[in-house]
Amino acid sequence: MNALTALIARHKQGEHVGITSVCSAHPWVLEAAMRFARKEKTLLLIEATSNQVDQDGGYTGMTPQDFHDRLLALAAEMDFDPAQLVLGGDHLGPNRWQHLTADEAMRRADVLIERYVAAGFQKIHLDCSMSCADDPTPLPDETVAARAARLAAVGERCSQACFGQRQTVYVIGTEVPVPGGAHEALDTLAVTRESAAEKTLLAHRQAFEEQGLDDIWPRVIGLVVQPGVEFSHDDIADFQPEKAQMLSRTIERYPHMVFEAHSTDYQHPQAYRALVHGHFAILKVGPALTFALREALYALENIERELLPALSCSNLRGCLEQAMLSDAAAWQKYYHGSETQQHFARHFSYSDRLRYYWPDKQVQAAVDCLLANLDAQPLPLPLLSQYLPDQYRRVRAGQLAADARALALDHITDVLRDYAAACH
Repeated sequence: MNALTALIARHKQGEHVGITSVCSAHPWVLEAAMRFARKEKTLLLIEATSNQVDQDGGYTGMTPQDFHDRLLALAAEMDFDPAQLVLGGDHLGPNRWQHLTADEAMRRADVLIERYVAAGFQKIHLDCSMSCADDPTPLPDETVAARAARLAAVGERCSQACFGQRQTVYVIGTEVPVPGGAHEALDTLAVTRESAAEKTLLAHRQAFEEQGLDDIWPRVIGLVVQPGVEFSHDDIADFQPEKAQMLSRTIERYPHMVFEAHSTDYQHPQAYRALVHGHFAILKVGPALTFALREALYALENIERELLPALSCSNLRGCLEQAMLSDAAAWQKYYHGSETQQHFARHFSYSDRLRYYWPDKQVQAAVDCLLANLDAQPLPLPLLSQYLPDQYRRVRAGQLAADARALALDHITDVLRDYAAACH
């Protein structure tokens, strides 16, 4: 039994424990998560999505092996025990190749699974819910399950060949709306029906049996459903436990399985506790972490403007705006309305399409300039109080250094603190 399945077992035995799934590739987010897990002495689950990381590099330019190696290098640098680290793959399936025929998309998905498993990813979310170019929409449950079982078989063969044992754990199912935040109003968001959850489970169980994979069913540790949480560009659907009560009871009949809740970003702290109590024991967070990074860096830029003449400032926000206007592919089809509305969304949307622009060389140079400018002099406490009040209180209490980078990392960690309070 690995550490993750041991934690799930504790939950199934009645402990209100869960785990935060950190879904981000930003180096500062990963560092903040690792620092926090080291301090708390807890398991750290970090997941890469099929969009971020694949055999061709994804939008990060990293293969699964690259991502694995990067995390282990960071762990060594931070003296973090790699035994505390669990790597997961999110929405693995034909997602990246929906424009191709199902046969071709699934061939590429086979390779995707092989690369993730071979790189040491221990938790695999099998998601074949999306229709390919020659598929009907929506796909029947049986087709989704058969494709997931095919990919599970690939993962099992790869695990045996690479490690001499089959130890991968799996998550099945998908949420509605689509990953990464809703693109529409949230007033029609519906909780998954118990009958739909049961149908998904039955279809996958049968498909696994048909693939000769009966023995791995106990390693299917999670089912992705919609508990009634979501966010759009400027709105949040808050978790209402009473609406998910019947759904919560559904999973109690499966001794090795909990729910995995996606798009839990921006919920109230008490919502995370209620989710864990309702057996949504794997809580995914992604955009909220880079949203917090942006908040911190914009706050630091405001401090910079108070301290330095304009010509000496980093102009970070201006650099980000220029990068987003020069290459609109990551936001243009998501942000609509007037120029003013689009400008607001580019910088402040909950969906945080801005996160795709941090690797831009000019943006990186602006961040470096901002940090250098602020590190060249003591940061005035009144300005910290004005722009980063929570970090100000920790600085005053001697719990945090008044260092620009440390302040930003701590602000990111505030997101993780809310999750940890519910999961531990």
